[in-house]
Amino acid sequence: MKEYKFKINGNDYNVAINSVEGGLADVTVNGASYKVELESAPAAPVAASPAAGAATAPVAAPAAAPVAPKAAGEGTAVVSPLPGVIIEVSVKEGQAVKKGQKVAVIEAMKMENEIPALADGTVTSIKVSKGDSILEGDTIVTIG
Repeated sequence: MKEYKFKINGNDYNVAINSVEGGLADVTVNGASYKVELESAPAAPVAASPAAGAATAPVAAPAAAPVAPKAAGEGTAVVSPLPGVIIEVSVKEGQAVKKGQKVAVIEAMKMENEIPALADGTVTSIKVSKGDSILEGDTIVTIG
């Protein structure tokens, strides 16, 4: 397993390349696991794998992240559209929400971004707290 540390737009990312098989890499970014599709399979089996996986992990991770909550059957996951810091969580577990209602606020690139609910329902879980740094694609809340 290869490990890398990146600083992207002032945010620190710890990336571990667990394995690369064909066009699919298994990576861990700041403790969250992702399956990352590579645009082209690496030419050399081991030497090129970590570099190819590390270069694509921050870009490809958001596409892979929403799959996990659906597989767990928890409901609709509201995911972060960009990396940033949670400055407000506007809902509580068990609270009813309507589609479009603000569930959280993220500060990214010195701008506040409101994150809306993607569906009507009840908040079944809150995965973040005020002050948490999150990556693009990380689950903020789940609505059941």
